[in-house]
Amino acid sequence: MTRTTRRQRAIVYLGLTVGLALVAGPFLWTALSSFKPEREIRRDPPTFWPETWTLDNFAELFGRVDLGTAFANSLIIALVLVATNLLFCSMVGYAFAKLSFRGKNLAFGLVLVQLAIPAIVVMMPQFVLIARFGMVNTFLGIILPTVVTPLGVFMMRQFISDLPDELIDAARVDGAREFRVFFTIILPLCGPALATLGLITFLGSWNNFLWPAVVAQSEDLYTLPVALNILNGYEGTHYNLLVAGSVVVIAPILFLFVFLQRFFIQGIATTGLK
Repeated sequence: MTRTTRRQRAIVYLGLTVGLALVAGPFLWTALSSFKPEREIRRDPPTFWPETWTLDNFAELFGRVDLGTAFANSLIIALVLVATNLLFCSMVGYAFAKLSFRGKNLAFGLVLVQLAIPAIVVMMPQFVLIARFGMVNTFLGIILPTVVTPLGVFMMRQFISDLPDELIDAARVDGAREFRVFFTIILPLCGPALATLGLITFLGSWNNFLWPAVVAQSEDLYTLPVALNILNGYEGTHYNLLVAGSVVVIAPILFLFVFLQRFFIQGIATTGLK
């Protein structure tokens, strides 16, 4: 290895180290601050490593907020949305990628247009529809608007487009109908894309605050972000409880990403490539 190559590698490692510090630093500070008393969190200048370790923040957090119910609500909603998006987005993506029907290009164009529309723009019409169907303050009202997402349809369409047509043609020659082709041939080959879509959907649902806060009007339907917002009450902001709550919210996502990162990276790298 030449001196120039070693120097270039050292520069790359230095840049990656700096980038890692910038990205992971705030998360690490939040995790460590959850074990600090509030007076230490408010100290100026702030400390990075706790001088006094305590679990009182978590004990007080679970005493103030019904996190058990909120955690269960978030988990149920996220799992249902993951299941519906994996099934329906892959089915629609398969239709756009491999089937021929009138108006296909127009329909896919409308999907792409929806990707450019901010969610806040369609929130009011969605709430009016949910209210007219009597689904306000229900799990169905929280779940229904995102059972299929434009991003999921686009991702699955791009991935399925790369699958060889010969597999589908051979199955059709053997007499397989479209549902059998989809469930026995297409779906098993979409593992990386499904893992990527599942993680993105779970993350979006788990961190979603605005829509559940609008639809859920009783505490027994609150999700974790909505329940933690109670801490910003009339008594002022409790930073020790907020950082402890942030750790409770972030921890499942980190564990999920650790287990699925190989599929996530593979799905991102292969989606849309020819």
